[in-house]
Amino acid sequence: MKGEISMGHEHDKIVSGLICHNDLSKLREAVCIQVEKVYDSCKEKDCIENAKVIFKCPEKAQMLINKAINVKIRKADVVDVYADVEPVPFKRGFYTVDVKFFIKVTLDFFVPKTNGGVKIITRHGVVLFDKKVILFGSEGSVKIFKSHYVERHCDDAPTPVKSRLQQDNLPVSKVEVAEPIALNAKIEDILDKLFDDCCNREQHASELLKGEEENDDEIDLEFGDEDESRHGRIPLKRVVVTVGIFSIVKLVRYVQLLIPAFDFCVPNKKCISSTDDDPCELFETIDFPVDEFFPPQKFDFPGAIEHERSMIEGLEEIK
Repeated sequence: MKGEISMGHEHDKIVSGLICHNDLSKLREAVCIQVEKVYDSCKEKDCIENAKVIFKCPEKAQMLINKAINVKIRKADVVDVYADVEPVPFKRGFYTVDVKFFIKVTLDFFVPKTNGGVKIITRHGVVLFDKKVILFGSEGSVKIFKSHYVERHCDDAPTPVKSRLQQDNLPVSKVEVAEPIALNAKIEDILDKLFDDCCNREQHASELLKGEEENDDEIDLEFGDEDESRHGRIPLKRVVVTVGIFSIVKLVRYVQLLIPAFDFCVPNKKCISSTDDDPCELFETIDFPVDEFFPPQKFDFPGAIEHERSMIEGLEEIK
């Protein structure tokens, strides 16, 4: 077929890559493999609006929040995801997938100094987000055992072969998340909002921040005497952020599939490595990162013009 790209060939042997019509005639066998088959999936675009931020040291953070005149969100990162799968009553083959996202956010607080001016203090917090989706996962439940070959002992006494449970074929949830988009952060008066907190969730969120090193001494220096410091700990305000998340939720099962195969997938190229004798040899193969020093302009950046046009059209539709 004209215009089609064929798979790579090495002495008429097919290797991984795109195939053309002529390659199909070289199929050798049908192979039975055990893999995770996706039974159902969905994609989601969530805007988590005005979500409360949980901090590692609530008292110290509250002092900072009460004193700050502004806050900005620098970045967001999904650090943990919990997913629970339960069957839907009276809906055979369907399951609910409850997903809980733990999103770490980096915030810059703008705090006025006692001698004038503003000081920027950076702190990390965690945002919680829950969602529930319904997906088809089919029916059926088996336990899968596997056993290992065991060599004989030195005295040639045979060792009994023991099997152990490897897995089952119940539906398993898979959650894929793109890098979150940090949209907004603000400080709001706590008296204007009615909200409740879950202690267990906040405890886990605080544990995710254990590795963060933050200097709380700079907060104490800004607040002065002990009386003012106590007043700063009273929860008068809280920080909320808005974050955008793109995610894909899947339900998969371990199944056996029959697929066509050409041959064993034998590597057709040598490994590229650096040696202790000449580490610069590998470095010489790396191209100079021109774009790092001279970032491409808008008309050179892939897709920038199209994205700008679509954003302008979207704003015009809102107006």
